[in-house]
Amino acid sequence: MPDIIETIVYRFEELSETARDKARAWYREGGFDDDWYDAVYEDFQRIAEILGLDLKTHAVRLMGGGTRQAPCIWFRGFWSQGDGACFETFYAYRKGAPGRIREYAPQDSELHRIADALQAVQRRNFYQLRAEASRRGHYYHEYCMGISVERDSPTYQDMTADAEEGVIEALRDLARWLYRQLEREYDYLSSDDVVDEAIIANGYTFTEAGQRFG
Repeated sequence: MPDIIETIVYRFEELSETARDKARAWYREGGFDDDWYDAVYEDFQRIAEILGLDLKTHAVRLMGGGTRQAPCIWFRGFWSQGDGACFETFYAYRKGAPGRIREYAPQDSELHRIADALQAVQRRNFYQLRAEASRRGHYYHEYCMGISVERDSPTYQDMTADAEEGVIEALRDLARWLYRQLEREYDYLSSDDVVDEAIIANGYTFTEAGQRFG
């Protein structure tokens, strides 16, 4: 005959502080939603559009067997050397970008600086610069972006001497900015207060030692 084993389970708020730490560790390892970064991605897509970036997309398979198009944005973090974020995009001048980015993100001086840098280098090239960024290699950081810059001049004028470097550095700075937003979001979602709230809201139960039950 099967044995019946009784186990006393505890709600999170009933655990000792040591057991709570174990419960939090369990949640951080496996309790995060797969799409925790979606809000950051959505914000970045809006910012990219304002700055003149047309993000490339790739097919993502859905649970039902279909596919959807997702932006070519990747990251890895947040603890190892070489972690970072990158993206694939086409870039062309977008009129009014510095003013529009200040309306969208009035407190973000780094975004203002990036928009101003792109505006300045475009001005020196009569707003004819175009660029393409593609991911290369097996890592996910700003230097994994292969970026080509050209001037779409009807009279075949060359770029100014600083044009290529200016656009490349601005796009890489934007990748660095994105990584910082992802890191900030992760730190917030994995903070004790937010983790505690999520565990309690989901009604998870644990053993006295803080091991997830069931």
